[in-house]
Amino acid sequence: MRFVIVTGMSGAGKSSVLKMLEDAGYFCVDNLPIQLVKKFVKLIFQGNQKKVALGLDIRSGQSLKELDNVLQDMKKSGFTYEILFLDCTPEVLVKRYKETRRNHPLSGIGRVDKGIELEREELDFLRKKADTIIDTSHLLIRELKTQINRIYVEDVKFNNFYVTILSFGFKYGIPVDSDLVFDVRFLPNPYYIPELKKMTGRDPEVKQYVMEADAAKQFLNKLEDMLLFLIPHYIAEGKNQLVVSIGCTGGKHRSVTLVSELKKKLLNTEYGIKSEHRDIEKDE
Repeated sequence: MRFVIVTGMSGAGKSSVLKMLEDAGYFCVDNLPIQLVKKFVKLIFQGNQKKVALGLDIRSGQSLKELDNVLQDMKKSGFTYEILFLDCTPEVLVKRYKETRRNHPLSGIGRVDKGIELEREELDFLRKKADTIIDTSHLLIRELKTQINRIYVEDVKFNNFYVTILSFGFKYGIPVDSDLVFDVRFLPNPYYIPELKKMTGRDPEVKQYVMEADAAKQFLNKLEDMLLFLIPHYIAEGKNQLVVSIGCTGGKHRSVTLVSELKKKLLNTEYGIKSEHRDIEKDE
């Protein structure tokens, strides 16, 4: 039987993940009192359920502190479990709470950021025990669902490291959150081909034009090799995400194509991969 404990920061997507797991055939229970967890675990291990997910978070209040002992007892009794911790940056969490106009469980009538800070301290022991940590700060719902399916349905090995590949236009500035920046303005520019000018790097015609250049193929292969070399070293240094920015003049043609092609190459790795196109909708 597969037993997953879903926890993490309030507003990081726990309810959405439980719904995804339920749709995938998991028997899901949310916000069970800590005092009942042991009884619940015994019942499910005696039953016929093959996949179970239990949502636990800061709403358990003071009794959450008892969970550490409960988890230790479960291990001693031979009950196997996995912990999925959903994390998110404070800035994004504050924005989400303001947009939904909900109160943070620990903020009361005070500031949301103080509640988030206190919650992170309270949940630190669970984060340290987590088998999988997913940072949802910049994930779309469909991207989160893809990751959940890969880990808990397809059973693909997951590494708690996420790579965002971002296209951009130098004329609009380098993305401030970039870890690595690459300039592909050395490639032939589709902008100067009349029939390609109004298209983007998502269109097959533009992709074909860009990738016909030997330099594009060589650059892509060398970039893939370099990233596969660098990522384990970043992980060893404690990083859990990497933003790789690829820029051309306007961020609509060459950079978009290279980002799309690089994503294809990295999708079969053990890392989480997503792509974004910051300036694709802007006029050149």
